[in-house]
Amino acid sequence: MAIEVTPEISLEDDEVQVRAVRASGPGGQHVNKVSTAIELRFDVRGSPSLTPYVQARLEKLAGSRLTLDGVLVLVAQSRRSQEMNRQEALERLFDLIRKAAEPPPPPRKKTKPTYASKLRRLEGKSKRSNVKAMRGRPSGDD
Repeated sequence: MAIEVTPEISLEDDEVQVRAVRASGPGGQHVNKVSTAIELRFDVRGSPSLTPYVQARLEKLAGSRLTLDGVLVLVAQSRRSQEMNRQEALERLFDLIRKAAEPPPPPRKKTKPTYASKLRRLEGKSKRSNVKAMRGRPSGDD
């Protein structure tokens, strides 16, 4: 069964590996005996569902969550329920893929300052120059 991420991208179930692990940190008896945290693994480089452009962008966005083999590892452990952590991990993966699939922003158009803004800048500089010039000691040629 395919999971639709965007209208153009859908992932197969076997592309995403989900594993329950023990959550770290404080939490008492519950966290020590129940595996509620979820570790999600997604092979970015080996995925047939992603275009090379999306793969490259996803690798860049993943940062330290990407292994040397090109596997994206997400860990969700903020919720008390295993199912809620699974949903959170999948949603984080889908958000990353959606962000990677966005088109790049258009290039910046270079603009020149207007003639009036150049004049205003030079006017301000000359006023400041006069103020500073008046700070010196008065000359004794009176």
